[in-house]
Amino acid sequence: MSTTPRPTAQPSPAATPPDGAAHQSPLQALHRSLGATMTDFAGWDMPLRYASERDEHNAVRTKAGLFDLSHMGEITVTGPGAVALLNYALVGNIGTVSVGRARYTMICAEDGGILDDLIVYRLQEEEYMVVANAGNAQLVLDTITERATGFDAEVRDDRDAYALLAVQGPESPAILASVTDADLDGLKYYAGLPGTVAGVPALIARTGYTGEDGFELFVAPEHAEQLWRALTEAGASRGLIPCGLSCRDTLRLEAGMPLYGHELTTSLTPFDAGLGRVVKFEKEGDFVGRKALEAAAERAETAPPRKLVGLVAEGRRVPRAGFSVVADGQVVGEVTSGAPSPTLGKPIAMAYVDAAHAEPGTAGVAVDIRGSHEPYEVVALPFYKRQK
Repeated sequence: MSTTPRPTAQPSPAATPPDGAAHQSPLQALHRSLGATMTDFAGWDMPLRYASERDEHNAVRTKAGLFDLSHMGEITVTGPGAVALLNYALVGNIGTVSVGRARYTMICAEDGGILDDLIVYRLQEEEYMVVANAGNAQLVLDTITERATGFDAEVRDDRDAYALLAVQGPESPAILASVTDADLDGLKYYAGLPGTVAGVPALIARTGYTGEDGFELFVAPEHAEQLWRALTEAGASRGLIPCGLSCRDTLRLEAGMPLYGHELTTSLTPFDAGLGRVVKFEKEGDFVGRKALEAAAERAETAPPRKLVGLVAEGRRVPRAGFSVVADGQVVGEVTSGAPSPTLGKPIAMAYVDAAHAEPGTAGVAVDIRGSHEPYEVVALPFYKRQK
């Protein structure tokens, strides 16, 4: 990957709203013309659904869905000291990421609390793109910038420089292949390459948040609508439909993927969240939060905290974030995410529960849903795993 597609136009005016106004995707007018129900999401006006959430969810599981993810925050880090900065600022070992590859990681506070979970793409030898969640993008930008002191690296806010579209589902490789000559067969999971899609320069990444195969396409904002329409046309015969944030949430929940503000918070370390594997103590040099995370790793081994588990309902009532998990009349955990599962046909939830009640098949576990203790089965995550 010798070159990186850099947007050539000025940032989209719609992406920088006046104070107090919601951010708007460059596809805002298109979403409304498609009849989307819009919602505020982390300060962005984004499509919640276009028609049926269930139909959108099932399309991604069986065919393909098209998402606008332009609310995600892109931060570019460049320079001879870029890798050293990212190794210091983040918990992962960014030095082992090859050009053209990506890595899931986290940025933590000094006390080990999770500030955000991230994907870092190595675009060139001395150029990285950090993709943050919309609600945390400013915090991540400010934190990396603050931690850059003393490093020979530049931290650039590129949130207005990109629109982000995603094609997800089993038909997504065939759909994308019909509008690009990029080598998709050679593009591994968590890898990205520059290419042209439907005449539009793009960074093509094989990543996603649905549990299915798929691609995320980073393009200049003024190219977003052209790309959306081309993908819609290319996918029409393969069952592709536009999809909103609502089905993205049920898809990621079935796939056991954490959502910041639910499974991940500043009060939890990666070890508390069962994601200690993202912390790389063996990497060169110090990093922010190391001492606190070493202590958290030791606690997780000697006295396991609550564990993140899956819960499947025996009845039809749906649990929601914040509901208590109970056993023998005692509170033993808390639901972090819950929804009806279109794939399983039952309500499901993720929850942190005491280690004594975390083993799959544990009997006597229930969720307190407005005073009624509804029985749930403890299961291993994820609830759904695609056949490869």
